[in-house]
Amino acid sequence: MIEGLHHIQLAMPTGCEDEAREFYCGVLHFTETPKPEMLLGRGGVWFEAGQVRVHLGVETPFTPAKKAHPGFQVASLDAVIQHLKTHGIEPRTDTDLPDIRRVYVNDPFGNRIELLELR
Repeated sequence: MIEGLHHIQLAMPTGCEDEAREFYCGVLHFTETPKPEMLLGRGGVWFEAGQVRVHLGVETPFTPAKKAHPGFQVASLDAVIQHLKTHGIEPRTDTDLPDIRRVYVNDPFGNRIELLELR
């Protein structure tokens, strides 16, 4: 029935597209992708990196996802942690799983993001 994951949708406040671009493109190295013309009036912004697609949509009233989160796999968690710190972002550690090392950060809107490395 399910063939794959097409995208992840996260919420953002109205008018914060530039802050989304700074974080998702500038820090996480996603690339912005154009939204279909019929959706442009809704606000928000779409990104992708490899096969991973993230859509940020405007939600009013806005409430960040504090527990629910995407988990983005990275090649080297140590390199990512160093990269985040150069951008002034201090990742939060959690208990590693037997086959996964992981940290958490928040996007500019308070949405929880997990960055993980498979062992």
